[in-house]
Amino acid sequence: MGLLDGKVALITGGARGMGAAHVRLFLEEGARVVFGDVLDEEGKALAEETGATYVHHDVRNPAEWERAVATAVDMHDKLDVLVNNAGILKFRRIADMSLEEFDQIVDVNLKGTWLGIKSVIEPMKAARRGAIVNISSIEGFVGAEGLSAYAASKFGIRGITKSAARELAPFKIRVNSVHPGAINTAMAMDPEMAKEVDAEAFVKSMVIKRFAKPVEVSHVVAFLASDRASYCTGSEFTVDGGLLTGAGY
Repeated sequence: MGLLDGKVALITGGARGMGAAHVRLFLEEGARVVFGDVLDEEGKALAEETGATYVHHDVRNPAEWERAVATAVDMHDKLDVLVNNAGILKFRRIADMSLEEFDQIVDVNLKGTWLGIKSVIEPMKAARRGAIVNISSIEGFVGAEGLSAYAASKFGIRGITKSAARELAPFKIRVNSVHPGAINTAMAMDPEMAKEVDAEAFVKSMVIKRFAKPVEVSHVVAFLASDRASYCTGSEFTVDGGLLTGAGY
């Protein structure tokens, strides 16, 4: 038996990186998966490889949320799980960042998460239960130089998660947030950011001195999506190799 047998899941930002790891693990654990992204070529390739269903999905757009949710419900008659994974990151110091860049990051990361929660309430109420997992970051606990917009969006996800958990508990809908640290993804390894960060000092600050594989985050996400996490809501789960213990960070 899989951890997610019988579950229907919608995963955003699923074409690559952590999102693709979520898609693969959820399928392995028995879920039926619909995933969205704006990276159509990569999304279609992953769908062909795995058998999951891909939809073009800009999380800033309410109409595209409606279409993604409808796809899951029409195909599988219900929706049990939402993973708000879509996110973008750009290294810019405040003095150098344009308002347009700030707005884009906050719109995708924060507004996209809020729209996702709003969009799945009715189908999850109809199913009489649900689990929403919002992907935040360790930057949702500590600010970092050059990541003001990203940190603002990820701090915001914590607040939305806690408010939604209180609002949706009467409908047996659980809402939690996951806070990855140093994960080996294309976004985290962006050359523009890499040249601004002292990689040696960063690794020395870690308790577990390595970057995580994306699937190491996916295992926590899958647990929170499953019935084994039935008493977890409004909670924050770090997957950071001990980075936030304060040792050198």
